[in-house]
Amino acid sequence: MMMTPRETVEALDKYIIGQDEAKRAVAIALRNRYRRSRLPEELREEITPKNIIMMGPTGVGKTEIARRLAKLVDAPLVKVEATKFTEVGYVGRDVDSMVRDLVEASIRLCKERKAQAVRVVAEAAAEQRLIELLLPGQKKKGASGPVNPLQFLLGSGGGQPAEPELSEEEKARRSSLREDVAAKLRAGQLEDEMVEVEVEQQPTGGAMMAMGIDIDLNEMMGGLIPPKKKKRRVSVKEARRILIQDETEKLIDMDEVTREAVEKAEQDGIIFIDEIDKIASAQQMGGPDVSREGVQRDILPIVEGCTVNTKYGPVKTDFMLFIAAGAFHVAKVTDLIPELQGRFPIRVELAALTAEDYKRILTQPEHAITKQYAALLKTDSIVLTFTEDALTAIAQYAYNANETSENIGARRLHTIMENLLEDISFNAGGDYPLTKVEVDEAYVKEHISKQYQSEDLQKFIL
Repeated sequence: MMMTPRETVEALDKYIIGQDEAKRAVAIALRNRYRRSRLPEELREEITPKNIIMMGPTGVGKTEIARRLAKLVDAPLVKVEATKFTEVGYVGRDVDSMVRDLVEASIRLCKERKAQAVRVVAEAAAEQRLIELLLPGQKKKGASGPVNPLQFLLGSGGGQPAEPELSEEEKARRSSLREDVAAKLRAGQLEDEMVEVEVEQQPTGGAMMAMGIDIDLNEMMGGLIPPKKKKRRVSVKEARRILIQDETEKLIDMDEVTREAVEKAEQDGIIFIDEIDKIASAQQMGGPDVSREGVQRDILPIVEGCTVNTKYGPVKTDFMLFIAAGAFHVAKVTDLIPELQGRFPIRVELAALTAEDYKRILTQPEHAITKQYAALLKTDSIVLTFTEDALTAIAQYAYNANETSENIGARRLHTIMENLLEDISFNAGGDYPLTKVEVDEAYVKEHISKQYQSEDLQKFIL
């Protein structure tokens, strides 16, 4: 069952502090997709997603909201920088690539889901192949397949001599040996043994562009020419991974994956267009402003709804959800061309972070930054803890630095934490005597106050 907007916001709260308005907007947009899917087809086709523009300084959670949202609903997501299309030699070219990238992301999602579904069967098949490789004195089948594509097509030259019939005694001996090898393999006693496996050789090159579509010549000819294989000598542990992957590939129906992936991209796909403010301009003049407006007009048909040709077939963008984001320090949303503005009816302003917000970011998210550093140092037998006054001091330093210098939002905390824990991280491990370290306000002031009293904070900006 699809989450309600309230449940979606609660889930986002585990990772993102504040920005309630933005969370509500994306939660409603997500729920409306589910509501639309339950309507009759004739009405469903008339309802398009309500795209969103998020405005706010860097580091306040715009990208994170979109990324977490996609994970919550298992939807394909692609992020693209709008400024990419204003670069020299790139203007007016291949704006459709964002859709092709989305389809590729959808293919990966669907393939991973299918792989999980056949995991047990693939593991069982891989185990049987491993046992065959580990059986002592076993003659391996020779590779006497076709020597060229013509032989392969005609089916000639690939025959093998029939193996002699085994006696009952020999069959019993091999069965007993096989059971012994299988038992040792399952007990983990053979992990370091070396075996020889065949792996497909990864093709190199062979790609070209035609009509704006990436065409892989190796993929096109793959149905006529068998893939090249090479032998590798690896440990049983590595061989198991290779063989499971090989068996998984055999079990997955890629035609079905492609059908599902294209449909998922069309109906559930999210395209996150960052830095959209960089292609907006209030001044209508020559030079770069012209190219910016041109990029907007290139993006417009995709957002409005069109059909993009990909190597998996035509893909419609009509029902994809577009989330745009930008700082909008210089330009305004109204500086975008009216046609593009109209395709983003929901506008959400994300607030700059306060000192209290920084303190909450340090501890409240499920994988908060203080928890990350504590986990890292625990691997070197150091128990790292932070007092309440230390957290307050760190948050205040982050707030002050962003106020007096370039505002980089929550990213500032990473800079401060690296400076704060530099000595501990450097000395941890080996014969370092400390096993428990408590960071208090005095420690914070001692290690970072002098650095952040400097007026020039540029070197601390990520």
